[in-house]
Amino acid sequence: MNFKELLAVSKVFIIKPRYILPTYLATIETIRICDDLYKKEHHKNGKENAFRHALWNYLICQKCFKISRSVEAARVWSDHFTGLHEKLSPNKKLAKAMDLHNNRFGQALFKGNDVPTEEIILLFQEKMKVAIKVSKVEEIEITKDKLVYIDD
Repeated sequence: MNFKELLAVSKVFIIKPRYILPTYLATIETIRICDDLYKKEHHKNGKENAFRHALWNYLICQKCFKISRSVEAARVWSDHFTGLHEKLSPNKKLAKAMDLHNNRFGQALFKGNDVPTEEIILLFQEKMKVAIKVSKVEEIEITKDKLVYIDD
């Protein structure tokens, strides 16, 4: 992370310092789960990556909800933080749009319930089975209720 990126992330956490630990824990948990389930595949642009982004955002919402007690506040935070991640990452336009879509997909499924992580994993694995392969940003824009991916 360069200085500009570090400064941008620092500003975000200054606004919501109580979200630092839950966001970090959600990130670590997501990476561990994805490494265990999909090895390096979740770092590509396939269904496994879609799973990772949706799970990551769901877990951020879940953990931040415990502090905010507001589903909307948790979703807004997750969208803001993970959107910043995408802004700072070197992804191409299609990959960035895919990640943002899958982030919001995970956020939308969070309802404030304390669902066990194992159930969430199974839910997103089911969603992977009906994920849509895309080749243009416009295809992502019209896809509302499914995960999207680029590569098989």
